[in-house]
Amino acid sequence: MNHFIKKFVAIIVTMLISVSVVGCGNNDQQYTRTDFMMDTVMQVTAYGRNAKKAVDESMNKLKEIDNLMSSQKSGSDIQKINDNAGVKYVKVNPETFYVIKTALKYSKISGGYFDITIAPLVNLWGIGTDHAHVPTESQIKDAMKYINYKDVLLDEKNDEVKLSRKGMAIDLGGIAKGFAADELENIMKENGVKHALINLGGSSVYLYGSKPDGSNWNIGIQNPFGDKGTYFAIVSGKDMLIDTSGNYERYFIQNGKRYHHILNPFTGYPAESGVVSTTIVSTNIKSIDADALSTITFILGVDKGMKLIESMPGVDAIFVTPDYKVYATSGLKGKLKITDSRFKLYENR
Repeated sequence: MNHFIKKFVAIIVTMLISVSVVGCGNNDQQYTRTDFMMDTVMQVTAYGRNAKKAVDESMNKLKEIDNLMSSQKSGSDIQKINDNAGVKYVKVNPETFYVIKTALKYSKISGGYFDITIAPLVNLWGIGTDHAHVPTESQIKDAMKYINYKDVLLDEKNDEVKLSRKGMAIDLGGIAKGFAADELENIMKENGVKHALINLGGSSVYLYGSKPDGSNWNIGIQNPFGDKGTYFAIVSGKDMLIDTSGNYERYFIQNGKRYHHILNPFTGYPAESGVVSTTIVSTNIKSIDADALSTITFILGVDKGMKLIESMPGVDAIFVTPDYKVYATSGLKGKLKITDSRFKLYENR
């Protein structure tokens, strides 16, 4: 089974979805497409008269965003910015500019724990690629010289971006999928779709509207200790976004130690904050915000992460620690159902 198929199966199984049986009426028409973009499996399902049109437009939009914001695609806005680091401003698409500007907002909120200039470290570790390895201390220190979100310069009038020093590079991997989910939500609205499920790699999920029968969607939260597709809890809701960061998504093991892809910009190493996964749940913010917050809370850990999320109205979070303890913020009280008895829920911290 190749890498793509493995991921495809994982995503399908991960989603614990109770979807109504498709009927003959226009309101029940279901259309689903699955594709591999942004280095993960994307699946969009919509219901109703314009379901096919909305889903097809969504897939086209995902491809467009990937082409703009991938750091690996030739001619992308991000590659142009990185190629001209320390040289000149680069004019980018307004959508790219918006994502970069939002990322910098969260860099400031998090005190630098979320930082898109982490790309030199990401490239050095190579986690998720066939050249993943543990760099030397000197290599890490050298890469960290180029990390500082304050050195990303914006010209808002002209949608231009410049990295102030040669050697710097940015990576939007921690926020671009969230932006994509927001764009797909807009496409559903424009096409009059009332019910849709947007699943961008399993880590970013948007429950648009309700299920076609008016009931809540049921989504399983990935078991961070289990195989892809296994879950330990269920959250139910409608018009709800769910965004997860975990140490199980991309990693390699060397000398018995797991090295995952969520890097701490202040240490240069994979974040070790005492959690193995964090999930943001909200009906009150955009997916781009949730995408950034899931990474931030993972790096901050339970205490600091919960304090941050509790300060944000309408936003909740779930933290899982290595000893199977689950901590949920106050807004999820009575709404999170643990389905795996090995996990124990603590609703008060």
